[in-house]
Amino acid sequence: MPSADDIVDLENNFSRIAMELFAANSVQATLQQIVELAAQTIEGCDGAGIFLVHGSKATTAAATGELVKKLHQLQIHTKQGPCLDAAARGTTFYAEDLTEDPRWPTFGPQAVAAGARCVLAYSLSSERQSALNLYARLPAAFGATDRAQGQLFATLARLALDSAEERAADGKRTANLNEALRTRELIGQAQGILMERERITADQAFDVLRRASQKVNIKLRTVAETLVETGEAPAQG
Repeated sequence: MPSADDIVDLENNFSRIAMELFAANSVQATLQQIVELAAQTIEGCDGAGIFLVHGSKATTAAATGELVKKLHQLQIHTKQGPCLDAAARGTTFYAEDLTEDPRWPTFGPQAVAAGARCVLAYSLSSERQSALNLYARLPAAFGATDRAQGQLFATLARLALDSAEERAADGKRTANLNEALRTRELIGQAQGILMERERITADQAFDVLRRASQKVNIKLRTVAETLVETGEAPAQG
């Protein structure tokens, strides 16, 4: 049974991990931070990676090294393995020793030949197929305590990744809004130039811009931007 000091150390360790995971400034940085910290944190782990599955296609979103990438590719090529299963089924898969595990008869021997005997794979999201994968060169590398810590780590990783994706989505929405406002401003400026130069109404000026956009097959914003920057009147159809 762990002592009070052990529990305090564990709490402090995972508090530090949580701060590091949530501090990453992009989705890709968060993915890479997850695998790097997993390899450092979980006892017995020689490498970590993240699988993302879109439809029938699985890709390596992050990895700590070439061994992990190779093991991911073996699973993709053989269409079997604990990490693919964890992503597809939304649960945890543990292969204590791939030399004796009958669940992945093609992948197992190839993974052992590549240098991995033990695999621990956690589902990383309930909304999309993905998995956090821990690999070890030795069999039975992950004991009960390691697997429990891994589950806690995977939960923190899931929350950090969700947060990073939400921030990215918010940033994209903000960028789109700013772009829309800038486009509206440019079109308004271009309309003003045409109204003053041609003595026409706002609707007529907009129609001039619209027809010019259609004639040369470029965006209305580009036509307006060219007029504002150069003063060159758009060609009319």
